[in-house]
Amino acid sequence: MEIVWQTPANPPEAHDYIFRNGKRYVRPYYFEFISHVKNRWAGKTIVDLFSEEFKGRPYQYYVSAVKCGRLQVDGEMVHANYVLQRSQKISHFLHRHEPPVLADTVEILQDENDVLTVCKPASVPVHPCGQYRKNTVVGILQAEHGHAQLFPVHRLDRLVSGLLIFAKNAEKAENFRQQIEAGLIKKEYIARVVGTFPEGEQIVDANVNYNAREGRSTVEVCDGTGKSVEGKKACTKFERIATDGKHSIVLCKPVTGRTHQIRVHLQFMGYPIANDALYLTKDVAPRSGKRKAKEMDASSLDESLPSDLLKNGDDEVRTAVEFEFAIDSMCTNCPNLAPKGYDEDEEGLWLHCICYTGPDWSYKCPYPSWAILI
Repeated sequence: MEIVWQTPANPPEAHDYIFRNGKRYVRPYYFEFISHVKNRWAGKTIVDLFSEEFKGRPYQYYVSAVKCGRLQVDGEMVHANYVLQRSQKISHFLHRHEPPVLADTVEILQDENDVLTVCKPASVPVHPCGQYRKNTVVGILQAEHGHAQLFPVHRLDRLVSGLLIFAKNAEKAENFRQQIEAGLIKKEYIARVVGTFPEGEQIVDANVNYNAREGRSTVEVCDGTGKSVEGKKACTKFERIATDGKHSIVLCKPVTGRTHQIRVHLQFMGYPIANDALYLTKDVAPRSGKRKAKEMDASSLDESLPSDLLKNGDDEVRTAVEFEFAIDSMCTNCPNLAPKGYDEDEEGLWLHCICYTGPDWSYKCPYPSWAILI
């Protein structure tokens, strides 16, 4: 079989997606990852670099990838002990498996000449990042609606749902950027939290310190010792909409826009989002620990493959026939559709962006169903 390698220049297409058991899968595809040697990478061998920086695959995989030309430097095959130099181009040719997302549609709320407004489903990233490329809002809009060039005006966390605005050209995107920097644009969210949230406006003015390695934020406040407070200044205003005594629906108005700001400020108050595995308690295993445990266990995981395929016969052949993709002999994820070790338990938060207003316009997104259950 002749392998056709895709690059970021290849657009997602509608037939790339598979819908099974309430999830949207992407057919595995061959892809060329391109990167350039950073200063801190220089002086390392190519195998050592990949095994240290990209731990999702075992050391021996990278040795084999170098030997067969799936890891190249400046377009040439090298040996496993090749020492990298700054700014060299590295190409990693691999069989790419993207994690599944919820099968909810990306609903178009308003389509104007230079602005596109959509309702983003939970679990779907806004734009290509990490393991996600086609299973993103940008990718889905391009594949299913033909929107080839979009500029996100703002972003929502992958697990958050709600209003998302795109500019259709660079000029309009710059106009939005200037309004955001000038503080002329405001966003509102609703969250379902644990407990009876207090009445009246509640304001949390506390620094947020984001740890990129662990993928989570903490609240930093003055402890009275004179020690400088870490993190960035952050402020959120909250107001209770309804409560049933067990949970509350809360309106959230972020004054600043720090990573996980609403989630960690609610945790700080003692009313975390009701299904937020990362911030539901203050004692949560770091993301790196969870990921490492899943990778160590990856060989025994079959959850990423729909159960109706795991019956009788040759699973690999039947999976490939069913979903029309070839089993790659070097791939560490085949025959599964999804990559081993992904966080399949993180499907969506009860946090929804409902309003986005500027000086001359406003956009609104319907309340999600869980917000009207109380």
